[in-house]
Amino acid sequence: MLRRNLAALALAALAGFAPFWTSAARAQGGGGQPVELQFWHGLAQPLGGQLEGVVAAFNESQNRYRIVPTFRGSYPETMVAAIAAFRANAAPHLVQMFEVGTGTMMAAGRAVKPTHELLSEAGVQVDFSDYLPAVRGYFQTNDGRQMSMPFNSSTAVMYWNKDAFRRAGLDPETPPKTWRELEDAARKLKAAGVACPYTTSWPGWIQVEQVSSIHDQPLASLGNGFGGLGAELKVNNPLMVRHMDNLIRWQKEELFRYGGRDAAADGLFPNGECAIATLSAGARSRITREAKFQWGTAMLPYYDDVPGAPRNSIIGGASLWALNRGPQGGRSAEEWRGLAEFFRFVSQTDVAAKWHTDTGYVPLTRAAYEKVKASGYYAQTPGADVPIEQLLRGGEMTENTRGIRLGGYVEIRNIIQEEMEKAFQGQGSGQAALAAITTRGNQVLRNFERQSR
Repeated sequence: MLRRNLAALALAALAGFAPFWTSAARAQGGGGQPVELQFWHGLAQPLGGQLEGVVAAFNESQNRYRIVPTFRGSYPETMVAAIAAFRANAAPHLVQMFEVGTGTMMAAGRAVKPTHELLSEAGVQVDFSDYLPAVRGYFQTNDGRQMSMPFNSSTAVMYWNKDAFRRAGLDPETPPKTWRELEDAARKLKAAGVACPYTTSWPGWIQVEQVSSIHDQPLASLGNGFGGLGAELKVNNPLMVRHMDNLIRWQKEELFRYGGRDAAADGLFPNGECAIATLSAGARSRITREAKFQWGTAMLPYYDDVPGAPRNSIIGGASLWALNRGPQGGRSAEEWRGLAEFFRFVSQTDVAAKWHTDTGYVPLTRAAYEKVKASGYYAQTPGADVPIEQLLRGGEMTENTRGIRLGGYVEIRNIIQEEMEKAFQGQGSGQAALAAITTRGNQVLRNFERQSR
């Protein structure tokens, strides 16, 4: 219930590969103790440790500010903790917020210090024009003002077990490109004794949001909510009905295994249980560490009879939001300056490039991408560039492929997962599930709209 009521809580509370770490220029700080800045994040290990390594590098690069990172649990848990702290006038200076919280954060009023204001007032420049369009656009206003600082952006990709493909008589170097090819491969894998041919993490993000974007279908009206608060869900459409019915059928035929909500299924691929998995690109570091078999990375499958498909996928992950202390107080200019300097630090090409190669998250800027490419990393690590290529696929983004800007979307994503689970348990068709998602989700949108006015 905590996560389901997250949007209402938020509004109620918030309204009112060179080793570059050692080469970073050390700032000339004044005497005394550095200004301490609290940073709450939602990345568990090993990614949490890698994030804290970036923070440590910033702290080492100068002596004026000290960022103190604290893991606060999952993204939803971190969001709830930040809300409670703001209400108590004790919010952290910086919070890592997942992408589906963007609409709620943008409606949070004085709780948030917009990134464009933070940088301008501190006299710090970050070249957002070099950021990948799918990344920067998700966290901007319609007129291009940056509201939060992009940091750990991912997209969803497909991983496949090459050893399992060999045993099933499939070409281990040729992953399925379409959903039809994936179904055919899953049948052969099952016939070869694979108990779980295919699974997915993040069912709402991958099976609804990504599928919609790749096929240039609207998730919601008003450009998926970028056009304002009056948006309505549009997921009950022929493409999504077809896809949901396929998932239900594959589940019954044991070609697909529902592994749970959010990232619950992440371990089913690296432990060898499932031969094909659609996961976050950020899962690469875990797979690299845990998998005892040969594996590959490919773009998400698509329906090749849908005109215009495939288009670009959309991002996941999180961005960094600067917060005021609470309803009773703000921050000093020096505190804001420290956050601005940290934002400048993480925007550096070397920092972004190393974060990408260490974690599997996408390089946020074209400069970082080109640096990694020139280093030979992609030639040595096949598939590591797949997420970037998929985000850039199809040319200019459309209003259906830019991303999602819906208030209360944390709760809506939970509704999507609930209704998918009912369908997988035999309680209805794909169309029934999507109709329920639409009705329940639109109620969330209307509640958010009322609370925001």
